[in-house]
Amino acid sequence: MPVPRAMSEGGCMSLELAREVLTTEAEAILHLRDRLDHTFLQAVELLVGCQGRVVWTGMGKSGIICRKLAATMASTGTPALFLHPAEAIHGDIGMVAAGDVVVAISNSGETGELVQLVEYLKRLDNRLIAITSNPSSTLAGHADVHLNLGVDREACPLNLAPTASTTAALALGDALAMAVS
Repeated sequence: MPVPRAMSEGGCMSLELAREVLTTEAEAILHLRDRLDHTFLQAVELLVGCQGRVVWTGMGKSGIICRKLAATMASTGTPALFLHPAEAIHGDIGMVAAGDVVVAISNSGETGELVQLVEYLKRLDNRLIAITSNPSSTLAGHADVHLNLGVDREACPLNLAPTASTTAALALGDALAMAVS
């Protein structure tokens, strides 16, 4: 059986790496907490005033976070669903109705399928909350409310795998869900 690359004699390297990952992700949440401002309250107002359902959408790891957040909202009394952006473009857009509020998560704010979906939804006059780490992104520009995650460093040693950004998005989504429940 191959030895995990982070493992060294006695597992010290794995423990050190695990602590670094947890620290990076905890710092992302604490940084987000300290930067929370009036835009969070604007997002809550949009969600409370929603006449339909809250539609969570995102690709890849952000999509997995969106699935969880839709389930959390639904289980706490807010009608919600997850819409996969690529499936929406190929017909599932019919799941979105007038009065729905869309919450889109993309760390970069430039995910192609998501930008394409949001441009269409805005023409249908759906309200949009964008959660990104890039206030200058296309997604943020289309949003009625932009919530800035502000994550500039992932826990991945190569800064590639979504780790701190998805943790921060999950925590922020949970905060929104609890605020409207």
